[in-house]
This record gives sequence, C-alpha cells and structure tokens, in this order.
Amino acid sequence: MDLKYRTVPDELWRAVEPLLPERPTPRGGRPGVPDRHVLAGIIYRLRTGCQWHALPSEFGSGSTCHLRLQQGVEAGVFTDAFLAMRRRYERRHGLAWKWAALDALTATAPKGGTSRGRVQRTGRSRVASATS
Repeated sequence: MDLKYRTVPDELWRAVEPLLPERPTPRGGRPGVPDRHVLAGIIYRLRTGCQWHALPSEFGSGSTCHLRLQQGVEAGVFTDAFLAMRRRYERRHGLAWKWAALDALTATAPKGGTSRGRVQRTGRSRVASATS
C-alpha cells in the first residue's frame, strides 16, 4: 500500500488531534487502536470507497474505524476539523467567497413513476384499524 494512504500527515494530525474527544482508558481487554491509525483508516475509506470490512488491518478493524467515525460525527469533530482547515487555508491563500457552485442531477424513474397523486402513508395510521 502506498505511504500516502497509510499515514495522516503531521500537519493534519496536529490540527485534528485537539478536536478528538477523550477516550476512557481501557481496564483490561485488548489494547485500543491509536486515534491516528483510526483516522488514517477513515480517510482511506473515504478516498478509496472500499467497504468498512475491507479496510487493511493496519488501520484496526473496519468496525472500529466506523464506530469512531460515528462518534466523531456525533461529537462534531469533523465539522470542527473542516472549519479549522478552511480557516487555515483562508489565512495562507485567501478564499474569495464571491460565488459558489452546486451540481445536481434529476432523472426519471426507470420503471415509470409518473403519477403525482397522493402518497400512501407507510407509518402508523392515525385511525384505529377495523381488523384489530
């Protein structure tokens, strides 16, 4: 595997590490996977599009990386990291937020779907069922 996929660059790690939530020290059991290895696994997964269970073992297990990704999202780590990186880039190179672009695609359903009638509810009905 290429080195650029195996590690988190020092500069990125210095910016992200303070944003990570404190993890409790395990009491027994297997040793935890270091946060830097897990972050490298998350970045690898996002860059390559592989499935979580197909992550190379040097990142820890795919389930560990996925769990830490979910925990990081809940804690706002990735939003904070994105904002920190954006501010850093703005200081270094400057960003001109005079315009933005949005790309979208609209396609028809392959098996029809032309009716624009009332949508049938799939949730619990508000009316008592006559069969129960």
